[in-house]
Amino acid sequence: MDSSAVQPSTTTVAPLSRRTSVIDGGLELSRSEKSVKTQENTELTNGTQNGAGDTKDGKLSGAELKKRAKEEKAARRAQGKQEKPGKQPSVTTGGLGTKQADLKVELTKKGALLPAPSTPTGKGQHKRTGSTNINIQKTMPIRQAQSQPAAITEQAKQDDKRVALFGHLYGQPRRTTIAVAARDVHPAVLALGLQMSNYVICGSNARCVASLLVFKRVIESYITPPQNSLPRHLTVHLSAQIDYLKSCRPLSVSMGNAIRWLKLEISDVDPDTPESQAKTELGEAIDNFIRERITVADQVIATSAAGKIQDGDVILTFAKSSIVQQTIVEAHRQGRDFRVIIIDSRPLFEGKHLARALADLGIQIQYSLTHAIGHAIKDATKVFLGAHAMMSNGRLYSRIGTAIVAMMAKEDDLPVIVCCESIKFTDKVALDSIVTNEIAPPDELIIQGDATTSLSKWRDSPNLQLLNLMYDVTPAEYINMVITEYGSLPPSSVPVVHRLSTNT
Repeated sequence: MDSSAVQPSTTTVAPLSRRTSVIDGGLELSRSEKSVKTQENTELTNGTQNGAGDTKDGKLSGAELKKRAKEEKAARRAQGKQEKPGKQPSVTTGGLGTKQADLKVELTKKGALLPAPSTPTGKGQHKRTGSTNINIQKTMPIRQAQSQPAAITEQAKQDDKRVALFGHLYGQPRRTTIAVAARDVHPAVLALGLQMSNYVICGSNARCVASLLVFKRVIESYITPPQNSLPRHLTVHLSAQIDYLKSCRPLSVSMGNAIRWLKLEISDVDPDTPESQAKTELGEAIDNFIRERITVADQVIATSAAGKIQDGDVILTFAKSSIVQQTIVEAHRQGRDFRVIIIDSRPLFEGKHLARALADLGIQIQYSLTHAIGHAIKDATKVFLGAHAMMSNGRLYSRIGTAIVAMMAKEDDLPVIVCCESIKFTDKVALDSIVTNEIAPPDELIIQGDATTSLSKWRDSPNLQLLNLMYDVTPAEYINMVITEYGSLPPSSVPVVHRLSTNT
């Protein structure tokens, strides 16, 4: 077969600006279509005549040449569709039929139809929505596979050692250094924050008193900037100190009540009062607050609670509470003959300090951990507990393990007496220890210096999580009496005393 008989031609796709005239120029397409059909009929006639001659010589006829040309065109079109969009864009029909699209390609190939420049679409022009832009495949971003983010997420799940049930309690890790601290934080506040974080100052009362004394030093060294008043700017300056303490350890309920009182005192300062006089008055107010709400209140509570201890009693307590310690010391000073059982727990072992202090006074002490409470409570006659806070619904919020002691005492029909100052009362309601609590660093549960235990490499174990909660909630039905500076009352009277203490 003669190679010149069939010459395959390549299809050239016109740019968007040129194809716009093809799509929109319906009249021009009709005129060109007639000329092309006339040209094709002439070529077919010549091909038939040549084909007749070629048939005699054993060559293809015109009809066969036309059929083969159509097959090659269809093959090229199928090959173009299979190629990637970026290398060979497909032909846009713009809503035309298949025959008209093929005719458009032939016209472009043979040069019968000249491309026309495109015009920008204005407000008054109608924009066709049926046409498709072939360059949209180049401008549209190709969605990549999400394999890498999925791998990162999976790795994060493996490295996450947080307990999901208490996920809302996890915040920023405790600050253990003064690095990256705000510039306006007082040096005394920096030292206090580290002492709280490392449990050097531990206990609700101790933290509250230490915070107020530090705030007093902050006020003494404070200088009101120009164009500012002391009541307004001192509150902002004090907030920076409070934020630093929060980053070291969450504030206790008593600290929160004391801070609200202090801010109220600062806001009541007359702007016309000289700065030195205002700072002196605030310092005296802080001293009076500590003396009335904590020091004197503890003495009143200790005297009242010591009257509940009789000769021959066996007092059981949990961990270490400063007010319970004062109660036992006061009863011993009054000459009562009794002994004390101290139940303690890891990781703080606060009960060791209480046991050492009471033993030095000559009081008979029995010390055991929580796993032995079932045996130790059989000898007890009364249970004295401290409090971190008393909730408005009468529930006790205290060191974790307190609820177990109260429950065991209730089972043995022992009276449970809670010693708590009114500054620890709150209008919040607690139904469990999940919604509100404090999570301590889990590494505190590991025995330091012992690398042979299974917990020493707990971070490398994918299925091991450590939870170190600080407090639990004891139901009101496990509590028989709450002793405050206002007297002895049932747990249901807690909100009444809280209103009295905040209004005075």
